[in-house]
Amino acid sequence: MPAQRKNHNLYARVSAVMSAKEQAQCILLDEGEDWSYGDLSNSVGRFAGYLCEKDIEKGDRILVQTEKSADAVALYLACLQLGVVYVPVNTAATMDEVRYFIDDALPSLVVLLEENRCAEVRSAYSIPVIDSRSIVVQAQQAKTREEIAILDVNDLAAILYTSGTTGQPKGAMLTHGNLRSNAETLLSAWGWQGDDILLHALPIYHVHGLFVAIHCVLLSGTAMWFLPSFDVKHVVKKLSQSTVIMGVPTYYIRLLKEESFNEQVTSNMRLFISGSAPLSEQTFHQFFERTGHRILERYGMSETIMLTSNPLEGERVAGTVGFELPGVEVRIADSDGGVLPIDAVGQIEVRGPNVFEGYWNKPDKTATEFTKDGFFKTGDMAFKDHEGRVSIVGRAKDLVISGGLNVYPAEIETLIDEVEGVEENAVIGVPHPDFGEGVVAVVVAKQPITLTMVRSQLRDKVASYKHPKAVVQVGELPKNAMGKIQKNVLREQNADLFESN
Repeated sequence: MPAQRKNHNLYARVSAVMSAKEQAQCILLDEGEDWSYGDLSNSVGRFAGYLCEKDIEKGDRILVQTEKSADAVALYLACLQLGVVYVPVNTAATMDEVRYFIDDALPSLVVLLEENRCAEVRSAYSIPVIDSRSIVVQAQQAKTREEIAILDVNDLAAILYTSGTTGQPKGAMLTHGNLRSNAETLLSAWGWQGDDILLHALPIYHVHGLFVAIHCVLLSGTAMWFLPSFDVKHVVKKLSQSTVIMGVPTYYIRLLKEESFNEQVTSNMRLFISGSAPLSEQTFHQFFERTGHRILERYGMSETIMLTSNPLEGERVAGTVGFELPGVEVRIADSDGGVLPIDAVGQIEVRGPNVFEGYWNKPDKTATEFTKDGFFKTGDMAFKDHEGRVSIVGRAKDLVISGGLNVYPAEIETLIDEVEGVEENAVIGVPHPDFGEGVVAVVVAKQPITLTMVRSQLRDKVASYKHPKAVVQVGELPKNAMGKIQKNVLREQNADLFESN
């Protein structure tokens, strides 16, 4: 008899964990309605049944723009179960952005926030479209599907869209092997315990909230408070009933501004984790002084999930993202690809089982982003110290991270160019007390240009988090001998723009 083929489907691992749990044990805690492991398993089966009834098959893509909910998690897991590729979309994405994703991903099903958006897509495409509430109702009536697709380690699990410096979004292809290997590594690196309760206040349309946070809970068989968003007073209330929280620096800045947040509130907490954007040394030290907890900062990307982490046991150093995770290779290279010595600044290049397969339908772009020996060029600039700690000093790719979300200037600059009177503009990120970095538009124009004028131009074209928080009008933009705008000069000139906020 031939040996049974090993199943690398991530859901096979999740399902085994759920089956071993008491069916009544809670996994998703919510003040409105708790979900047990049995509830989640049953809901996944019904969503899988619904997808099968719609003739969705292994390898098909499903594009999903939906609010954070337990049903949204179940739909994601149903996609994993069937080998269907999950394509999450930011809830703030405009219809222009949604149409681009549809044109690129060519999904077999589209799930959108509301019916009026569905109607707009139906008028332009022949693919099935359903709103996020209706799919829940229809899935409840579907016949449960229990069979788990047999998958290889390199079968696609998800496509996450991340823009580049050209402003054109690229779909990062993540496999079942990428997701599983990284989740299991993090469970060990962060010492996940059987009685841990995660405070989950992140959105679930990107790596941090959907993969890093939820996978740690699912693969450990633990529980989480599943909050709809980050409301600082609600979070403070739940900290005493939690042990771990994952957040972006903005969360910790807001907690420090809350008077009721103190050491007593955090006495039950085991671990505070920060990522998606740089955590300032000031926030790190203020947080320790207030609570006695040292935030654990880590580093990752949509294309790679997690790459490095400060240690669970040992010194967590402010301003660094720690050491490469087990199984992950991180090197610092010069512009020619040569590996640099200790303390020399260069580009971070990475290799490991967590690194994505490439960009969807962009083989040429994929080829340019990998070295000949298989390292992915992240575009982030950093150095390693004598211990191997990684400190990020900047980004080669022209990227702004505001509130933990990526903003790519080229996309915004193209739209601002269309504002009447604008001759030239440059979009930069500068320090912001709440968002980490605030988006700023520096413009050269024939007439006064206001923030209202710029935001009006961007409305309905790009998500609101990409909108500038300030407009600075200048006579000319600083340029080098080749005519390239010197954004480093603009960042220095406007570094204190939000200091009074």
